[in-house]
Amino acid sequence: MSAESAGAPDAPAPDPMAVVRTRGYAVLLIMVAALGVPISAAAFGFLALVHELQDLTYTDLPRALGLGDETPSWWPVPLLGVSGLLTALAIRHLPGTGGHRPAEGFANTGAPTAAQLPGIALAALASLGLGVVLGPEAPLIALGGGLAVCAVRLLRPGIAPGASAMVAAAGSFAAVSTLLGSPLIGAFLLMEASGLAGMMLGVALVPGLLAAGIGSLIFIGLGSWTGLGTYSLALPHVPHAPQPALAEFGWAVLLGVAAALAGTGVKRLALALQERVEERRVAATVVMGLTVGVLALLYAQSTGRNASEVLYSGQDALGGLLAGSAGYTVGTLLLLLVCKALAYAASLSAFRGGPIFPSMFLGAAGGLALSHLPGLDPTSGFAVGIGAMCVAMLRLPMTSVLLATLLLGAQGITVMPLVIVAVVVSYVLVLRFERPAAASTAPR
Repeated sequence: MSAESAGAPDAPAPDPMAVVRTRGYAVLLIMVAALGVPISAAAFGFLALVHELQDLTYTDLPRALGLGDETPSWWPVPLLGVSGLLTALAIRHLPGTGGHRPAEGFANTGAPTAAQLPGIALAALASLGLGVVLGPEAPLIALGGGLAVCAVRLLRPGIAPGASAMVAAAGSFAAVSTLLGSPLIGAFLLMEASGLAGMMLGVALVPGLLAAGIGSLIFIGLGSWTGLGTYSLALPHVPHAPQPALAEFGWAVLLGVAAALAGTGVKRLALALQERVEERRVAATVVMGLTVGVLALLYAQSTGRNASEVLYSGQDALGGLLAGSAGYTVGTLLLLLVCKALAYAASLSAFRGGPIFPSMFLGAAGGLALSHLPGLDPTSGFAVGIGAMCVAMLRLPMTSVLLATLLLGAQGITVMPLVIVAVVVSYVLVLRFERPAAASTAPR
């Protein structure tokens, strides 16, 4: 480096707000608003298809085969084996490897290409529609972003990379607009996952919020018109939560520690299994599917409850878990935790989907199990467990707090201090647990 270059003043950083004042930014907002309608409709159709496949494969198909009105507890075993085969074939033979690996969390890998979209959709449908323990949010984020970029490149082939990235983010916002219960939660999720900050956050966030708002309206309209609902995370009934006491803050710390340990264990197991799965993709994915089915069978046979409590993402089961918490013994909840956590790790390692809803369900079940002990009411345990386990799996503290509190409505305000304590404890511990692993891979 020359002396002249060393002494030269740094070039001024571009003013992000100058972007907002340009005509191109206004055009971008109009394009985002227009694209939000079809992308939200496509996301609604994807979720409707997933739900129809779940009903078809778990209820209608065994009944059509003459297996009785009640689905046999062994049925998930062959069903998940078929899921493993179909998912593995989509990952191996279609472009894009079925989307991102859920065991690695939310990674900002950019919008998929048009050629990759069918593989992502088919791998997700084969996984989610047949009972794998994952949620639909990650495929929706990828599909929404990919569809948005493909559409805008058809309309404006020379669009700049920066504008293309904002369009992709807006498409993802529209696709998950109501899935997590509120457009704001989806916005915080994508914001934290992307790592945007400062003034650039506002520049990128405005198109996304616009797309999310339009997406919410489309979801509500289609849900009312079709009678299928909005597929939004919601609890029909939330029991009253008393004002937090000192004992409950102690439970929040304990739940934060427990969630950090459990989340770290699930994630490490999933990543270790993922290495084995990728060595023999088809056979290993089938084995992981059979493992999930066997775990569901074990839970059903041991407790007399439905195997579906272990299967699927847990999004639809959260309301029943809280409302019917008195009907679960501590032993049942503990067995549900073990079976669901192991099925979650197996699903993360080999299938395609999102990690959010199973982590919420595990945290909720753990909090309800501890609420059988003195000093912790079920609603507080439910919320604190969700926040602590979500941050342990996602590493997104703000999103985890919002997921655990906005879900509870007015009661969420009451329990928010407990949730924040648990989330902070879990987050700090998880980061500390990751340091030795990172240090061990450093060059010597």
